[in-house]
Amino acid sequence: MTDQYRGFSRRHFVGAAAALGAAGLAAPALAQNTPDAGLVQYDSEADQRRNISSFRAQDWRPYFTTLTNGAILCDLTSRAVHYWSEDESIYRLYPSSIPVSKDLTRKGRTEIIKKVEGPSWAPTPDMKKRNPEWPDFVPPGPDNPLGTHALWFSWQYYRLHGTHDTRKIGRKSSNGCIGLYNEHIKEMYDLTKIGTQVLLI
Repeated sequence: MTDQYRGFSRRHFVGAAAALGAAGLAAPALAQNTPDAGLVQYDSEADQRRNISSFRAQDWRPYFTTLTNGAILCDLTSRAVHYWSEDESIYRLYPSSIPVSKDLTRKGRTEIIKKVEGPSWAPTPDMKKRNPEWPDFVPPGPDNPLGTHALWFSWQYYRLHGTHDTRKIGRKSSNGCIGLYNEHIKEMYDLTKIGTQVLLI
């Protein structure tokens, strides 16, 4: 067993994730007027369970040929984000939000091209067409849909970011981005670098 998996057990992780999920359910964020939050973004026809039981440690080798610059795997089925450091000394597994529908979902390979602490947000042209009442710009702060930190993918408009609305994690609830709890995106922000490879499956 490699160092990054030592001490890891499914029972331990599921228990910790369940506790974290329960905390999120018990104390949802108060800033519910954020443009990317609320019922409009939930898929009422889909199974909204948090899917914690399907999380599992992954080996990076089936997905990446190398760990140069580190690697991020966004698994849309299990709604989880995996991270491996370049030297394999660090492995992380986080619950995530995923796009609300297939037409907003993009899969494939990309990379981190920009890192922003305290990101601002503006709707894409398509978002504005669907939701003309949304503001044209939201500055950093508790109403910002990108949370406290954001990692830009090389694909236009796609991000791995935080959220102040803890209800979204574990659900189909985004306009295309992958969301994490703010404490998790801060950790990812510190671990990743420009050029970190990303795969969405």
